[in-house]
Amino acid sequence: MGEIAALATSFCWSLNSIQFTFAGQRVGSRVVNRIRLALAVILLSLAHLVLYGRFWPVQAEPYRWVWLGLSGIIGLILGDGSLFHAFLLIGPRKSMVLMTLVPVISTIAAWILLGETLLPIEIIAILITVAGIAWVVSEGQPKVASEEEKSEKGDQELKNQVLGALLGIAGASGQALGLVAAKRGLVGDFPALSATMIRMVVAAAVIWGLALLRGQVGPTWEAMKDKRARFLLLGGAFIGPFIGVWLSLIAVRTAPVGIASTLMALSPIVLIPFDHFIFGETITPRSIAGTLVALGGAGIIFIT
Repeated sequence: MGEIAALATSFCWSLNSIQFTFAGQRVGSRVVNRIRLALAVILLSLAHLVLYGRFWPVQAEPYRWVWLGLSGIIGLILGDGSLFHAFLLIGPRKSMVLMTLVPVISTIAAWILLGETLLPIEIIAILITVAGIAWVVSEGQPKVASEEEKSEKGDQELKNQVLGALLGIAGASGQALGLVAAKRGLVGDFPALSATMIRMVVAAAVIWGLALLRGQVGPTWEAMKDKRARFLLLGGAFIGPFIGVWLSLIAVRTAPVGIASTLMALSPIVLIPFDHFIFGETITPRSIAGTLVALGGAGIIFIT
């Protein structure tokens, strides 16, 4: 069950990334981040009312609010915020290579903090899957700069590259540690929907509180006059922060964190046909080979 939920999560996040990319091009990534969390809270509240008869998980103990709230802050604010900044400094492709560290970091963190252990064949399967994903997302056509261009880059370019790499690693660490913290809050078969609700509410409260202090609430709502952006954000919030995050918590509750995060990391593989048909990206032999390697590792996870 956990493995299936994790694989479904990777599909949700793939579709979600396309919608948020188009929305971000129209209103900016910061607006997207705030609105997606607000919409997710509304959708989760309605789902919670339908399934449990109340808008809020009032039965949740304080320690669950601590762990799940911490998970939301680490994963949804710090992790995603670091990743978005890394996109600007080193580009999405290099950032995605660094995000392949998520399964490795989450496996080590779950072993240290939760006492989770994996069979040797499962560890090998994780490494195979991560290698396949990294092989695909690291493919690119690097620009050959002239000597004059190289001299103009100077120390600032080097600083940007170093900072971007550190932010990419921070993004991967945030997502991995967010999953581990969430699992601590899910003990005792606590409903994944209620856990997702807590995680999202805390993250939304923090990010909107910061927007209020910075005087950015008004401009955020002003940006929502863009009808196409509203449509994209609603669809993205439904598929990603609502369905996707809900599925991700089902995955980490019922499967080891390392295995769940590995299958969730298949999003770049899932995105290949979308990139081809929507953005006109070429499907190369390397991308096909890397996909087969990643899927082979995922297949081993499913049969062990």
